[in-house]
Amino acid sequence: MEFDKRNDRNDEVFSKAIKAGKRTYFFDIKTTKGNELYLTLTESKKVTEDGREFFQKHKIFLYKEDFHKFRDGLDEIMNKLEELNETGNFRNDPYPRNENRDSDFTFESL
Repeated sequence: MEFDKRNDRNDEVFSKAIKAGKRTYFFDIKTTKGNELYLTLTESKKVTEDGREFFQKHKIFLYKEDFHKFRDGLDEIMNKLEELNETGNFRNDPYPRNENRDSDFTFESL
């Protein structure tokens, strides 16, 4: 879902919502009082506690001086994620499990 909100409110310019299971991610472009653009990233998660439902929200504000650094970092991390998913070279198990190996451990030794 995306929409242009320029006519609704002066501080909100554009919004994109991405639904992902119990979470929704919002990408909102807004303007400051000085008419500078900034971005808010919001994670909204439906939570049930004591039989009542509510939304837990976490928000990040990203200002124009950091746009390029943020995009560069995000591009780099997304490329690395793709590479790791393709190669499988991310499993750093310090205790490899060998299901076929005989173990010296017994419950009696406890």
